[in-house]
Amino acid sequence: MVTILIVDDDPLISRTLKMHLTEKGYEVFLSSSGQEALEKLNRQQLDFILLDIRLPDLGGLEVLRQIKEKNPKASVVVMTAYDDMKTTVEAIKLGAFEYLVKPINFLELDLTLEKLKQIKSLETKVSYFIEERQKEYTIDNIVGHSPAMREVFKLIGSVANTRTNVLIQGESGTGKELVAKAIHYNSPWRTEPFIVINCSALSETLLESELFGHVRGAFTDAVSETKGKFEIAGKGTLFLDEVGDISLNLQSKLLRVIETRDYMKVGGEKILRAEARIIAATNQNLKALVEKGRFREDLYYRLKVVEINLPPLRERREDIPELVAYLLEKINRELRKNVRVVPPEVMKMLVEAPWRGNVRELENVLTRAVILARGEVILPEYIFLESEPQRIYSEELKPLREIEKEYIQHVLWKVNGHKLKASQILGISRPTLDKKIKEYNIVLPPET
Repeated sequence: MVTILIVDDDPLISRTLKMHLTEKGYEVFLSSSGQEALEKLNRQQLDFILLDIRLPDLGGLEVLRQIKEKNPKASVVVMTAYDDMKTTVEAIKLGAFEYLVKPINFLELDLTLEKLKQIKSLETKVSYFIEERQKEYTIDNIVGHSPAMREVFKLIGSVANTRTNVLIQGESGTGKELVAKAIHYNSPWRTEPFIVINCSALSETLLESELFGHVRGAFTDAVSETKGKFEIAGKGTLFLDEVGDISLNLQSKLLRVIETRDYMKVGGEKILRAEARIIAATNQNLKALVEKGRFREDLYYRLKVVEINLPPLRERREDIPELVAYLLEKINRELRKNVRVVPPEVMKMLVEAPWRGNVRELENVLTRAVILARGEVILPEYIFLESEPQRIYSEELKPLREIEKEYIQHVLWKVNGHKLKASQILGISRPTLDKKIKEYNIVLPPET
């Protein structure tokens, strides 16, 4: 039952309100002074507070201030017979949810309390969601006891409580985003947004708009003003995936935001403040890109205040049995199955596999095995390991058209199907690449 404390020194008003609210299903308590109300709030948990501004001892605004100091989330509705703007503004500034004028309109009161109940329900759901996400991304859920993974755990623990920028490096599928989420959801800013942007999937113009937002008319398709990811992230975390693919021009703009925390929307003139912590990730060697002049050295050092290097799965094979058990638990839960037995010969296959796609590939292989399994046991015939596409330049002489098809497919597999990245490597436009994929009926790698 929802509980309400009515704080009013007029016994007739208090009794009338109590009678009405009791009929509505609320449990109602009464206080005739500010001090009595504060003592009651110290003794018991109350959902809502109806607070009169004029009280015999402490002023209502002072009671409101003390309530909010002790419990910032307290839901307080202020009541007064004196409808003046100054008091209204002051009450709202102090954190009052609503301001009702006496004599109280019961319909207005009921609507206000219903709105408060809806907000409380949403807050509870959001709080539960955040707690569940935090459980999902605790360090315990990043599996592995190899020396390399122990170092990763230490770094996550060290950096979580700071606002320091982090650079995560590792091959595709090693779990870079999982580590970024572990940092965010174990930090004091876990209730703030965690925003992901894939830097390799967008052209320079679109990426700039995604990062900073744009005003209406900034470019041809800008029909309305939009928020950028920096603005949406607020004080949370902005995760820049595949940061090595950002153009040099945009790198300089990103560097300026990191250095000054100021930026403007594309086409805009108003200066906005960036407060998000940046966690960047890449499957490339950024230091090598710096040496080749493809990545700014000053931005590189700004991003890698703390650097986390994730080892490929083939370099921590001792973790594979534990990973298999963890992933099977997760997959069974999602698919509502109970496939848990991995015979020694199957485990040997899994431990010895090359795992070019790392943990992501292992999860995909196990998911397919669980789907195919008829009982609780994963049989060898359920394990399908991906092989890379056929390599070109065999002894057999082939037409140029066929070699082109095979090479385009080879590049697409190497970059995990990122068409923008593939078109840059091939030296052709994105539309041309799409045309050739369709023309040659090229097989793309499975979605990851």
